[in-house]
Amino acid sequence: MAGKIMKGGEFLIVETDCQDIFTPEDFTDEQRQIAETTEQFVENEIIPHQDEIEAQNFDYVIDGMRKCGELGLLMMDAPEEEGGLELDKATSMLVGEKISTSGSFSVAFAAHTGIGTLPLIYYGTAEQKKKYLEKIITGEWCSAYCLTEPGSGSDALGAQSSAILSEDGTHYILNGTKQYITNGGFAELFTIFAKVDKQHFTAFLVEKSFPGLVVGNEEKKMGIKGSSTTQIILDNCKVPVENVLGDIGKGHKIAFNSLNIGRFKLGAGVTGAAKMALAEGIRYANERKQFSRQISSFGAIQEKIADLTASIYASESLVYRLAGLLDDKLATIEKGADDYYEQYLKGIEEYAPECGISKVFCSDVLAKTVDEVVQIHGGYGFCSEYPAERYYRDERINRIFEGTNEINRLLTSGMILKRAMKGELPLQAESMKAFEALMTPSFEDVDDSIPFIAEKTTIQNLKTLFLILSGAGVQKYMDKLADEQEILMAAADIAIQIFAMESAVLRAEKIIDSLSPAKQEQLRAAVKVATFNATEIAASAAKKGAYMVEEGDTLTMILSGVRRFTKYDATGLLQAKRTLAQAAIEVEKYIF
Repeated sequence: MAGKIMKGGEFLIVETDCQDIFTPEDFTDEQRQIAETTEQFVENEIIPHQDEIEAQNFDYVIDGMRKCGELGLLMMDAPEEEGGLELDKATSMLVGEKISTSGSFSVAFAAHTGIGTLPLIYYGTAEQKKKYLEKIITGEWCSAYCLTEPGSGSDALGAQSSAILSEDGTHYILNGTKQYITNGGFAELFTIFAKVDKQHFTAFLVEKSFPGLVVGNEEKKMGIKGSSTTQIILDNCKVPVENVLGDIGKGHKIAFNSLNIGRFKLGAGVTGAAKMALAEGIRYANERKQFSRQISSFGAIQEKIADLTASIYASESLVYRLAGLLDDKLATIEKGADDYYEQYLKGIEEYAPECGISKVFCSDVLAKTVDEVVQIHGGYGFCSEYPAERYYRDERINRIFEGTNEINRLLTSGMILKRAMKGELPLQAESMKAFEALMTPSFEDVDDSIPFIAEKTTIQNLKTLFLILSGAGVQKYMDKLADEQEILMAAADIAIQIFAMESAVLRAEKIIDSLSPAKQEQLRAAVKVATFNATEIAASAAKKGAYMVEEGDTLTMILSGVRRFTKYDATGLLQAKRTLAQAAIEVEKYIF
């Protein structure tokens, strides 16, 4: 456990000790064994049937889910006293990363083990869990989560589905249509949100067999074709009153807490998918020849491989740093307490900003990865005979579901600023210090003997810059800043890059002494490339934010701060990229 448990968003104003973060190098033998079991399951049970799954022969998906149940992969989050394994979030995320190489099957798995199961675990009564949980965690039944409607996507609380109590008081009668329901075609249990008396947003556990539940046709999708996505139509669907999940009118808690969990798990899944896509791109680059040379020998291709390797390293570092934050926080909660799950979900909600960051950064990394892998393939990447084409199509949904990346950016910066205005984070006081730093020339010498000091200095400078811009925004707009979405998006982009860059640097600082000289060189190269790329993105966002918030002399002053605080000495960048690329090309996979 970390020496200090940080608050959500606090990474922006405090310096973290590298020993206080969790990294992939901290996995136990048990965790590595679970990861290996998951990899073998995908290789032996899913990959051989991938074509049938892509053709929507869902018998293979259902069979795969049952085999997952036999291996214990569906019960990692379930309480031990109810037949589960109750493993930590790091393990859960590791399994999500490894299962991601199964393509469309991983979508069914993620929906089932995440938003399909966790609402029952966290909010279900003892009777509800006794009736349904064993079926769900063994794979006897598949589950689904029904929140989105044709007229309400990001505005989840704008749902129009209704629930009216029957005259005899034994059932609720549900009417409405749910849209884009993953596992809709074969799920046996649905968590469905509807408004009691058309105003009290509430969750219900609905069996497929209940009268009035109709499964719509499969959507014709761009990607993840092997996953089931349907409408669920509620036509006077009769749901027993004992199947209300949680409290009437409190469905928003279930919906949003489930999405927080879905976001950090998605971060792990897309990281695994990025590793797989990168390996495919490198293999092809080693096979393909042009001008009598392997294309992997060309600098233009090597730069792509280097940039992707560094980005995936940052993505992986971020994901497992977040896992450590969550596990450290959850370990402080007394098991067996009457309000255990209430405290548990508050613990997860504490890191809602970081969950949003994980979702955005990691899905953006996967998007960049598959795009470059198609580019490395050239014309062949546009042909379905090559897996690069499927990777490209399958990736696109990750920036949409679990809350679009735009919504997650707004939530990330919005939640941080909201906590600051409530006094939960001393952002305003730190902003004043940042403004003082802006107006005070710095003559401090950098101690080159400190590992990664250039990167650490850059991170600290970007934090100062975030505080300057957010402070200027709050001063100008006060509580109306929440309506200035363009400014919030720019602030989020800076915060996202800070968290990712810092995660990469802290991980490197923690592990570098344990590595061979060659591996140390590769690690330093990854940190340099990741820091350079992240700083460029943050600098662009900061400059844009400055023009949006200020004008005149104040703008001029902030722009000078942008130039000052986004300086990063990336001397040796070309050699760093070549070091990374050559190492990855040699082993034909992600190297960390």
